Amino acid sequence: MRTRPLKVALLGCGVVGSEVARIMTTHADDLAARIGAPVELAGVAVRRPSKVREGIDPALVTTDATALVKRGDIDVVVEVIGGIEPARTLITTAFEYGASVVSANKALLAQDGAALHAVAEEHGEDLYYEAAVAGAIPLIRPLRESLAGDKINRVMGIVNGTTNFILDKMDSTGAGYQEALDEATALGYAEADPTADVEGFDAAAKAAILAGISFHTRVRLDDVYREGMTEVTAADFASAKEMGCTIKLLAICERAADGASVTARVHPAMIPLTHPLASVRGAYNAVFVESDAAGQLMFYGPGAGGSPTASAVLGDLVAVCRNRLTGSTGPGESAYAALPVSPMGDVVTRYHISLDVADKPGVLAQVATVFAEHDVSIDTVRQQGKDGEASLVVVTHRASDASLAGTVEALRKLDTVRGVASIMRVEGE
Repeated sequence: MRTRPLKVALLGCGVVGSEVARIMTTHADDLAARIGAPVELAGVAVRRPSKVREGIDPALVTTDATALVKRGDIDVVVEVIGGIEPARTLITTAFEYGASVVSANKALLAQDGAALHAVAEEHGEDLYYEAAVAGAIPLIRPLRESLAGDKINRVMGIVNGTTNFILDKMDSTGAGYQEALDEATALGYAEADPTADVEGFDAAAKAAILAGISFHTRVRLDDVYREGMTEVTAADFASAKEMGCTIKLLAICERAADGASVTARVHPAMIPLTHPLASVRGAYNAVFVESDAAGQLMFYGPGAGGSPTASAVLGDLVAVCRNRLTGSTGPGESAYAALPVSPMGDVVTRYHISLDVADKPGVLAQVATVFAEHDVSIDTVRQQGKDGEASLVVVTHRASDASLAGTVEALRKLDTVRGVASIMRVEGE
């Protein structure tokens, strides 16, 4: 074993960073044996140096992250501060000064992954980011290495634990959205400002990363259709149960049937209770992958939290350190396919539409005519009426999102339609 340690700089020492430092210290001998050389925590960049950090030598703590990554003797920089800046500048600086990078920064990778990969390649360094998607679940490496010889057609998953906890609570207890969110906040699953989670921003960043790797195509955050889950109601869950379904916030990346384009989207969807993703409870994550040769695969586990995310970071750290010892680098960006990313209007799926209508003869015929005029075929219709008011629930066959949007716009113009109560896609069939 090489005796000179590999030096690691840690950017950020919050929930994840502190756990990375703890594992590096307590498992130092095991890590050294697995890597073939000891690893040494050479510095920790933080915003509040006065905070007591158990197990970390205060002499290692600095507020000057730039100076830390410019030292020149750092082998690997672990970036867990998040956000776009200063993370982007610090990562590119690390490459320029001869360090490889392990990151958990999904937002930055979704926005600027291609540029970061280019800088890493220019300087002969590694960029690893298993922890950026689905926490402890091994997913990035299987997609870009284990399945490198296969053709991936679809990746569909629950990639945000907060939203899955909320929707699972609504499903299992009949709670409303706000009540379930309040419980998630009290238990620490939801942030004080849950916007990034419940509006789908977090999942959209992860979808961009997954799509790019799966389809060998550059997919940026702006390419991902995003729809939050704040409008999901107890009535939607009641309708889902009548169909033998539940509701999940899904990230879906898929190749078009002709293979000529791809799409990436995040939105709530009904899925059959028989689908493996339907049984994912609480704050857990799961990703369902469909490929030509391997068929259907599912990756499941804790998708967030200090220890699970640190596990993924340390896995990357071991891989990068091994590469340093052999003078090699791991897989970089693979974007050779360069497939166009189609707009949401091209997506074809089924829909569940709930309408508030007047309870009088001829309404159903009017509604059915609108669907026919927009080439959207109806699968089932359920109508309930009382005291001049009625609800009409329509489930369609597969149709394009553009056709569905046109249908809904026309339905809203009917005098007999009081309102469109909800529109939800039906997936996994």
